[in-house]
Amino acid sequence: MEVTVYILRCRDGSYYTGLTKQNIEARLWEHNEGIYQGYTFKRRPVELVFMEVYDRIIDAIARERQIKGWNRRKKEALIAQNYEGLPDLSRRGPMGKVE
Repeated sequence: MEVTVYILRCRDGSYYTGLTKQNIEARLWEHNEGIYQGYTFKRRPVELVFMEVYDRIIDAIARERQIKGWNRRKKEALIAQNYEGLPDLSRRGPMGKVE
């Protein structure tokens, strides 16, 4: 079973991170149609800006939680695929020191 972790950019510029077991295009359609009254409902339309696919749901859940804990700058580095820059954007900094 494939599970997709995704980030949406909302109309107001905020980001929504979620996961789905269904086709990502179908899930994006649901967000834009307002099928569920969640975070994105009043922030439509939304745009898919990032996704990763996992084979195990436990890995996808862990990744979703990790991303949800990140600040905006770190999410934007991930979206830009600036993987080298991610440690510098951590709340603890690159060497684990609290900033």
